[in-house]
Amino acid sequence: ASRAPAEPRVSEGAGEGTFNSSTFILSNSGNVHKFYAVDDAVLGAGAFGSVSQGKHRSTKRVRAIKTISKAIVKNIGKFRREIAIMKDLDHPGIVKLFETFEDLVNIHLAMELCSGGELFDRIIEAGAFAEREGAVVTQQILRAVRYMHDKQVVHRDLKPENFLFLNRDPLDKSVLKIIDFGLARTFAPGQALTTKVGTPYYVAPQVLQGKYDHLCDVWSIGVIMYILLCGYPPFHGRNNEEVLTKVRKASYSFAPNDWATVSGEAKDLIRMMLKLDARNRCSAEEALGHKWIRDTAPRASTRSLRANRALVDNLRSFRSLNKLKKAALQIIAGQLDDAQLRGLRDTFTALDTNGDGMLTVEELQSGLERAGFDNVVDLRAICEGVDTDCSGVIDYTEFMAAALDQRCYLSE
Repeated sequence: ASRAPAEPRVSEGAGEGTFNSSTFILSNSGNVHKFYAVDDAVLGAGAFGSVSQGKHRSTKRVRAIKTISKAIVKNIGKFRREIAIMKDLDHPGIVKLFETFEDLVNIHLAMELCSGGELFDRIIEAGAFAEREGAVVTQQILRAVRYMHDKQVVHRDLKPENFLFLNRDPLDKSVLKIIDFGLARTFAPGQALTTKVGTPYYVAPQVLQGKYDHLCDVWSIGVIMYILLCGYPPFHGRNNEEVLTKVRKASYSFAPNDWATVSGEAKDLIRMMLKLDARNRCSAEEALGHKWIRDTAPRASTRSLRANRALVDNLRSFRSLNKLKKAALQIIAGQLDDAQLRGLRDTFTALDTNGDGMLTVEELQSGLERAGFDNVVDLRAICEGVDTDCSGVIDYTEFMAAALDQRCYLSE
């Protein structure tokens, strides 16, 4: 980090001195180039700025540096809202924000570098995915979106261009990340959103009407899943107006030439996500429990759990640390590259049986029993010690900090 972190903040409804991963995502004023050597080559560009690779001058960690011109952004408050949302999201399927910098001209975000390319490009390369590959990708998207919706965040612009693979691993071993939160916002239960945003092929009919909720994201996932399995979108036309006319009526079909070999369960899930009436549309949680996802996507293996025989000892040791040492480990875990955390990420996913991006005592107990750990009598006390923000569940970075092998964090 480029400067000392702020004092751990008090979590809502929790005791003094609690903290979570967002506590240590620093907001710096000043020149990003003092801390990062930023490449001239641009990895990607959008309406408001560009992304380049940068290496931290002291830690040597490589990040994606997103630079946004304050002169171009009309509403800087909305952009700060995007940063606030990213800080609050802590999930293996959502790109990680490490720190921000602001000078007189630009705002810079130092984010996780994903080198595996866009989901959009993989679709173009493949033409269409086999069902197992499509289920792997759809399940990862649904897990991240279910977590966001549980945190009362709606994305509003889910499309293949806004997903990056962490690396070039084969699809069944790949990690997919949501990368752009420019149109995301928080919502209250039952709140109707009215701003018409999104991208024609993927936008839900209710968004076009100007009265919608978080289930607009589920519609977009239905469109993405359709494209994954056949290679083209369900709503298409010669121009945007033709596309949107079909979207408003939910007018699509499964052409026999392209869908004859696709299972009925896959089509059923697409139909559930593309219900014209949002009241009848499934939630991300319900989609995750659908038979096609359960039976086609490979189950998270307990192999990583069984291989990590020190897991319970590491969790128990973390519980006994004082607050300052716990905070230090959260900082370390928050700064590690995903590749360094791969085994623990797989363990977290195997334990997170309902796919909500958080671990309960019951999930931890069930997972440990499946992996052959003897009865851990102090498990509830361990979980309370690991839950540093006193939220009642174990978040992703809380788990990573507590489960880190001592040799890893001592080297850090």
